[in-house]
Amino acid sequence: MARETPTRFRGRILMERAGYRMIATDATLLDIALEAGFSSHEAFTRAFRREHGVAPSAWRRRPGSFRIEAPSDVHFHPPGGLRLPARHRMDSVDLVVEMVEHHVWLVGELVDRALALSDADLDTPLPGPVPDIDGDTLRWALSRLIGQMAMWNAAVADATYDFGLEVDEPAAAMRRRLDVTGPDFVANVRRFADEGRFDETFVDAFAPRPVVLTYGAMVAHVLTFAAHHRLLAVAALRGLGVEDLGFGDPKQWFEVDR
Repeated sequence: MARETPTRFRGRILMERAGYRMIATDATLLDIALEAGFSSHEAFTRAFRREHGVAPSAWRRRPGSFRIEAPSDVHFHPPGGLRLPARHRMDSVDLVVEMVEHHVWLVGELVDRALALSDADLDTPLPGPVPDIDGDTLRWALSRLIGQMAMWNAAVADATYDFGLEVDEPAAAMRRRLDVTGPDFVANVRRFADEGRFDETFVDAFAPRPVVLTYGAMVAHVLTFAAHHRLLAVAALRGLGVEDLGFGDPKQWFEVDR
C-alpha cells in the first residue's frame, strides 16, 4: 500500500520528524538522533546526508522542507501524526452533501435512542436553552430537527409546512416522519448541488419586509441551527444515561471509508 518497505517507511517518517524537531525545538542533534531510533550522532548524520544532501548541522542553519519525497505521499504531520493523501477527489459541493448525509444519519440515531425513552424522559428540560431560539425539552429538540428539514423540503416543493406536527410529537411519529423527510432532504440538496442551483433565489414578497433567500443559504441555515440543536439533544440524552453516540461529532463520520 505504501509502495515502500516497512523499514523504509518507518525510517523516513522518523527522519521527517527529526527534521521538524530540528526546526521547531532547541533539542540537541544527539537527542533528536536518539528519538529517531539512531544509536549515535554519526549514524544519524550519514542517514540525514543521504536524504537531504547536507549534514544535519548545516541543514539546521538553513533548513528546507523536512518532508522527504515518497511514492505513497504519506508524510509526518506535526506535532506527532501523519498526513495521508486524499483517497478520492472531494470538492466543496461533495463536502456539503456529505455534511447533510451525516446530519440526517445522526438525527436518525438520536430519534432511535428516544424510542426507548418514556414520555417523562422526552419531556426532560434541555440543558441551557437559548431564549427565543430553543424550546424547553428533548422532545422539542428532536421534533424541530426533523421540522427544519421538512420546512426546506416544503419550500422546494412550493408547499407550506405544518408546525402543528411538532406539538407533543411521539418518538414513533418522529421516526416515521424522518424516514420520509431525511431522504427527501438529502435528495433535494444533492439535486441542487448537481444542477449548480444553490444561488437560486426566492423572495417572500408579501412579508412586511421582503425576505430574500437562496437555496444555499437555506442549507447553511439548517446545518447551522441543527448543529446547535443536536448538541442540546445529545446533552439531554447523556443526562438520561444514553452516551453511546458520544457527542455526535462528524469527524468520526468522515473517518469511515463508505
